[in-house]
Amino acid sequence: MKLSQGIFAFLMGYFCYSLIEILIRGYTHWTMALTGGTVLAILYAVNSRRTMTLIKSCFIGAVIITTVEFAVGVVVNLIFGWNVWDYTDIPLNLFGQICLPFSGLWFLLCIPAYYVCSGIRRKFISPDISASENSNAL
Repeated sequence: MKLSQGIFAFLMGYFCYSLIEILIRGYTHWTMALTGGTVLAILYAVNSRRTMTLIKSCFIGAVIITTVEFAVGVVVNLIFGWNVWDYTDIPLNLFGQICLPFSGLWFLLCIPAYYVCSGIRRKFISPDISASENSNAL
């Protein structure tokens, strides 16, 4: 993966996740924008493997997102006290920072993320590489 691909994936995640939060909650927080960008850049790296299937990507992605969400939540919510989100009232939560129902939601969110990552990869593949990969596949 080239740096330009990672940066592009980060920016896509930054803006797309912010937009999703604004549409659903009516607002977002700058830390969530950074988290969304970071997560999509990581998912892009993971999804760049040729053996990655959609289901495998969703499981791995849900674990990655939940892990990053927990790390960010501990820092911004528990240490800094910014109260960006709180899952305390949701069943199966850990310190109010992550919860099983949202991990399931992250699994589902990884479906469009998988295709976004595929689109980014296609955008950056040169026609020469693409043609040689297609001829090797035949």
